[in-house]
Amino acid sequence: MGLISVLWGVVAMIWMVLALIPLLGWGNWFLIPFAAVGAVIAAIGILFTSSAKTGRAKAGLLLNGIVIVVAIVRLGIGGGIV
Repeated sequence: MGLISVLWGVVAMIWMVLALIPLLGWGNWFLIPFAAVGAVIAAIGILFTSSAKTGRAKAGLLLNGIVIVVAIVRLGIGGGIV
C-alpha cells in the first residue's frame, strides 16, 4: 500500500505542476479527488502496516496532502476556473 500511495502521489504531483500553468487551472477540480484517493490509500497503508514499515505510506500521505493543499490554494487564487 505504501508503494502504491507514493506512486499515486508522484503522479498527482506531476499533474499539479501541469495544472499550475495558466488556463489549465480547471485540472485542479479533477486533481483534488484524485489526490484524496491517494491519501486514503496511504492512510489504509498506515493502519494495516506494522509501525516499522510505514515510511512509504507516510510519504505518500504527505505528497498527496501537499497536492491537495496547493490545488485548493490555486483554485482560490484563480477564482475556481482559471
